[in-house]
Amino acid sequence: MSDTSVDGLKGLVAALREQQNALTERWMKLVFGDQEVEHSDQLTYKQLADHLPSIFDEICIVLESRNLREQEGAIERDARQHGQWRWQQGYRVDELVRELDLFRQVLLLAIGEYAGAHDDFSRADEEHARLMTDEVVSFVTLASIREAVGERDSKIDEYTGMLERANYELTLRQKLISDLYETRMQVTRHVAHDLRNFLNVFSTALQLAARSPAKRDTALGLANRQVADMASLVDEMVEYSKVLNDDAVLTVEPFDLVGLFDELIQACRVASEAKGLKLLGHLDPALGMVTSNRLKVKQVALNLLSNAIKYTSSGEIALSIVAAPDERWKLRVADTGVGISAADQERVFEEFERAADDDIPGAGLGLAIVKELSRTLEGELRFQSAKGRGSVFEVTFPMVLAPKAPEST
Repeated sequence: MSDTSVDGLKGLVAALREQQNALTERWMKLVFGDQEVEHSDQLTYKQLADHLPSIFDEICIVLESRNLREQEGAIERDARQHGQWRWQQGYRVDELVRELDLFRQVLLLAIGEYAGAHDDFSRADEEHARLMTDEVVSFVTLASIREAVGERDSKIDEYTGMLERANYELTLRQKLISDLYETRMQVTRHVAHDLRNFLNVFSTALQLAARSPAKRDTALGLANRQVADMASLVDEMVEYSKVLNDDAVLTVEPFDLVGLFDELIQACRVASEAKGLKLLGHLDPALGMVTSNRLKVKQVALNLLSNAIKYTSSGEIALSIVAAPDERWKLRVADTGVGISAADQERVFEEFERAADDDIPGAGLGLAIVKELSRTLEGELRFQSAKGRGSVFEVTFPMVLAPKAPEST
């Protein structure tokens, strides 16, 4: 390589640096006037030219040193930045390619003009300058395209993820709607079935009273029992509806377990004695005040006790309130009733499920209510049962339940 050749390229580089502003202006006019670069109209002069000086400077350094490899890292960083910004400014890939091709044309034209004005600038130097400029701009274009495509793919992945999440949420909502619809149909079927049975017996009682005045008292007693059972069914459904739709902030307060225990025993004594059942009670003397929602705790206990009485024909019902480890206390209801078979134990807490014969009145919501209320009160619900050997239900509550807002849907 001759010194004359090196000096010739240095002269070219010096001329290009001196004309940088004019060349940039020429390039911007071409871009703004080119119909293939539609999004350039949405950019200001500053936005359009912001990334050009660094790329221009890298080209000058390559021409001056005749070594692209040494500048590849810096050129790639500048090119990737250019591609990223152009993508963020709304450019398509073809617009990015066209814009840089116009930049190439401006530089090659400037090299030709310089060669025409300087007789000492050899043909070989001109060809070498054109080749190096073309190579650098091609490298810039490739790196810019890769970055723009990477940005595009990243956005596609982001949007795909959003669509997948939205589709998943939509699927869940559709399933929820389907489940709600099925639940409503289930409610209709179960209630219609139970009410039909009650009304049939009620109608039979009325017919008996009309046909046989001597059996009127028996018929009226049968009719009254059907009315009571229908009222119990409606009350149970209303209670479950209130539990599911209770979106108010959970209020907690200190209350005395001794008072609650006495209330529960008194509330269940008449029903248990009416069936000839022995009602037992045990309260741990170490227990006193706890902090929770007293009404909901009472609902849990009454549902368990009512269920025990309903499904027990002989023997006893036992209510226990005792201390438990880790600052907790336990509500325990045991009976000597029909029990629950192993096959029925997985579904016993589901709505409208009953692990007993249909002649026992009820909508099958008692344990579903217990499950939902226990969850709300942060209680751990467990049970043991065997067919024909009775059941034991236990709910372990925290001594102090922290108040909390309702869960958002």
